[in-house]
Amino acid sequence: MTKTPMEIALAEAEAAARRGEVPVGAVIVDPADRRIVAAAGNRTRELNDPTAHAEILAIRAACAALGQERLSGLDLHVTLEPCAMCAGAISFARLRRLYFGADDPKGGAVHHGPRFFAQATCHHAPEVYDGFAADQSAALLRDFFRDRR
Repeated sequence: MTKTPMEIALAEAEAAARRGEVPVGAVIVDPADRRIVAAAGNRTRELNDPTAHAEILAIRAACAALGQERLSGLDLHVTLEPCAMCAGAISFARLRRLYFGADDPKGGAVHHGPRFFAQATCHHAPEVYDGFAADQSAALLRDFFRDRR
């Protein structure tokens, strides 16, 4: 049985947690043929890079794989509501759709905080769909932080 993009994103998030990273995973899909173009989990600690969020790494990998800076027509599936930095990258990459799992009232920038895609200065706003595997995504985060307190 083929895994859904969100199941793959959850596996990336679980792998990130095993590395000691905040468990967030992201997958970029070509909806035309359901091909996975890129997948990544957070690697900020491993790479000593505060920009190494799952979404940024997946966008970088997809751009490299396709040899282009724009990802028009592709979809991003991520386990957590993107932050402002990632929302900016999603906009600049021109991703078609964003599917995310858990809401992030503290750091999210799609439905919370700056609501990046609703700003007049946002050049491209993807279609946004939330709540995909939200309970699983939130549980990964809760368990990760509970185990560290």
